[in-house]
Amino acid sequence: MILLTAQNISKTYMERKVLDDVSFFLNEGDKVGMIGINGTGKSTLLKILAGAEEPDSGDIIRTNGIRISYLPQIPEFGSSGSILEQVLLHLPKDLRQAKEYEARSILEKLGISDQERDISTLSGGEKRRAGIAAALIQPSDVLLLDEPTNHIDNVTAQLLEDLLMKYRGAIVMVTHDRYFLDKICSRIVEVDKGKLYPCDGSYSDYVLQKAQREADAEAAERKNRSLYRRELEWISRGARARGTKSKDRIERFEALKNRDIPVAAEKMQLQSVSSRLGKKTIEIENISKSIDGKPLITDFSYIVSRDARIGIVGMNGAGKSTFLKMITGEVSPDKGRIVLGDTVNIGYFSQECETMDPSVRVIDYIRETADIVRTPDGTVTAAQMLERFLFNSELQWNRIEKLSGGERKRLYLLKILMTAPNILLLDEPTNDLDIATLTILEDYLESFSGAVIAVSHDRYFLDKTANEIFEFRNGSCTRYNGNYSDYAERASVTYSDTQKTKKKGEKKERVYTGKTRLKFSFKEQREFDTIDDVIAGLEQQIADTEKEIASNSSDYVKLQELSDKKEQLEQELSEKMERWVYLNDLAERIARGELV
Repeated sequence: MILLTAQNISKTYMERKVLDDVSFFLNEGDKVGMIGINGTGKSTLLKILAGAEEPDSGDIIRTNGIRISYLPQIPEFGSSGSILEQVLLHLPKDLRQAKEYEARSILEKLGISDQERDISTLSGGEKRRAGIAAALIQPSDVLLLDEPTNHIDNVTAQLLEDLLMKYRGAIVMVTHDRYFLDKICSRIVEVDKGKLYPCDGSYSDYVLQKAQREADAEAAERKNRSLYRRELEWISRGARARGTKSKDRIERFEALKNRDIPVAAEKMQLQSVSSRLGKKTIEIENISKSIDGKPLITDFSYIVSRDARIGIVGMNGAGKSTFLKMITGEVSPDKGRIVLGDTVNIGYFSQECETMDPSVRVIDYIRETADIVRTPDGTVTAAQMLERFLFNSELQWNRIEKLSGGERKRLYLLKILMTAPNILLLDEPTNDLDIATLTILEDYLESFSGAVIAVSHDRYFLDKTANEIFEFRNGSCTRYNGNYSDYAERASVTYSDTQKTKKKGEKKERVYTGKTRLKFSFKEQREFDTIDDVIAGLEQQIADTEKEIASNSSDYVKLQELSDKKEQLEQELSEKMERWVYLNDLAERIARGELV
């Protein structure tokens, strides 16, 4: 049964059309994940589905009696009142008492045990967890979640995952957490350039299907280019005589000439931009730190290697961000000291993100840091770097006030990388960044020549980037070798049935792929070397046959023989042309070193 339908929805924000005549349906029991680059309209569509915002045009049709529970990116609570009161606030009064036990249970599971605390004292992560509890206790047939895993720790993300697996209604959620999408969703919808692109299956299925679609489109275009070149040569040789060119073939040439060329998907490109790092990096000597009498770290020492890849995990409030701030000098340790090498240039991506002047243009914001940066491929201007970060020329001259929250995060990340750091400190970099940006950031970190220390709740991100995990818990920091999956096994973290990409497994997969370099067989090579002459010979035979037909127009028996001969030659030529396209496409793939 269809619970919810959006028909021909359009929405424009500040002259940007984020949704362009899109339609969407939600069946009973559907689990839908919405993905896409920041600023493409995911949150806007969710608000429209929830009834929190109206479209400029189009209709939302909800089944009679349908109940919708909505978690916005920023949960809405009063300025004061206990956590429990605020979580129960949006329930009908006659339901509040009946739902109190369930609310307390969910809050406890999400790590909020003191439910009488005033809501105003909660951190961003705690408010997010209270918002999740408020959404889950609402009697609902449809659950709409906007970035539910933002600002929550790894264990809470796992608990939320378990709760949603048990939810019997339909779910639509915007999230960049790839393990989360894979575990929960049965349908993925990509939002891109105002349009929706649905895909049945999990996130892994979506990645495979999208890669296959792009590969098929690229292969088809390669074949069309090869065929067009051949037909262009044929057309360019000129008419040997009137009627020697097949009408069908000329029409095929025109169709190839005027074909719609598939537009390659925009991909953010990052080259490593870093300065030289000397032998001395960061030396942490017996540091201790407490806040309001609560110990966060005690007598901890460590020397950061030049190529360190450290992931930091722990519950909210355990001291992860404080640790990074002590390295930057923003916060001082109570005891011990942190010494930085003379060549250290820290790039610090803070969780809060710096305050941006909304009236400043995007390109001017980047030029404040650098107008030109040096990369392994040469110098790159600020405008070119913005292009590579998916800020096209139109967006570059927009004011920052027109950017979405995720776009501002992406801009902030670019500004940090423009400073050419040789040590990166990343505090929850996956919050508000879209999957496309995260994927390229992960690839960038693989080639980054300096050290990386990242606080993150994103298990996928830590599996890809970290080779050592620091766990902050109960005032101490414990070190584990390996990525997040390795840590989860050793530390017995609540972490069930997620896709585990262990380093050893990754290495084995890279060493043995079962693939070899693509190459011609002996027969194909001989055919490739001679096929041009064969085609030319067939074309000449067709031309000669057409001349014979013209000179024997009164001999009907001979004319029939010649017509049959021409038809057979044209069939052979068509087959050889198809073969020529295949062999030339294969030659291009061999030249690129593709594997099979």
